[in-house]
Amino acid sequence: MTTRTEVSPALAGPGRDGAGRADQRAAGRFGALLLILVFTYLLSAFVSDLLVSVFQVVLFLAAVLLALRNGRLHRRGMQLAAAGLVAGSIGAIALLALNRKGPGAGVANVWTALVLLLAAVLIVHRVLAQAEITLQSIYGAISAYLLIGLMFAAVYAAMYHFGGDHFFAQKGQKEDSRTWQYFSFVTLTTTGYGDFTAGGSGGRAFAVLEAITGQIFLATLVARLVAGFRGAARRPRGQARTGPAGARRASTRRAGASGLVGLRPPGTARRRARTPRRVPDAAGQDRG
Repeated sequence: MTTRTEVSPALAGPGRDGAGRADQRAAGRFGALLLILVFTYLLSAFVSDLLVSVFQVVLFLAAVLLALRNGRLHRRGMQLAAAGLVAGSIGAIALLALNRKGPGAGVANVWTALVLLLAAVLIVHRVLAQAEITLQSIYGAISAYLLIGLMFAAVYAAMYHFGGDHFFAQKGQKEDSRTWQYFSFVTLTTTGYGDFTAGGSGGRAFAVLEAITGQIFLATLVARLVAGFRGAARRPRGQARTGPAGARRASTRRAGASGLVGLRPPGTARRRARTPRRVPDAAGQDRG
């Protein structure tokens, strides 16, 4: 007679759980998102033009839509959010084209900063909601880190356009998207070369806030994910495949093979010490 064994969802691995497979498929898109962000930064770092600025807004929109797709929103809510993001990005592009050096460009930069902030929050929430730390989780955390740097660069650009086309304390420096992104990531990583410093109190306040955010982000989320990923890589094979129950069985097998009585499974020593039972025959003698 065969018996049916029920597997508890808590002990079932990600491969047995449909939700776990969905999480892995969604997390797999973090690598593509990271590539988009790196390409966007390199593009704006070497080229500064209106067409590049428009293309950068489009890439940022693609990044936040990808992060939104990785989230767990309902289909209707995701469609409404995507429609609003597309409409707002089209308006930002129009403002950049009509008023590139004035307040219109500042409004477009504020919109860009909000879009990047939303993308970073969605990615961090998705990474923390995953049941297992994978390499894609680390990609997601690094993507969020880059999004924070790009977001603060957009904030500095908005302050420049709203503050009379002046942001840095150094005179005679060209202030454009390349300079703001350079200053943002130097501040985020607390490198502090000193070649660019914020001139106003508002810019200095945001620079300090960015430096604190970057350090907390690296010291908490990224470091924790890397440590958890390394711990999962060193985990016994039985635990990695079948969860805690497999780990207990693997440790029991290792204990029984080691020859230590104190680590043997319960009843093993007693069964080995038991002698065969003798049954007396008709003559009163024992049969072995």
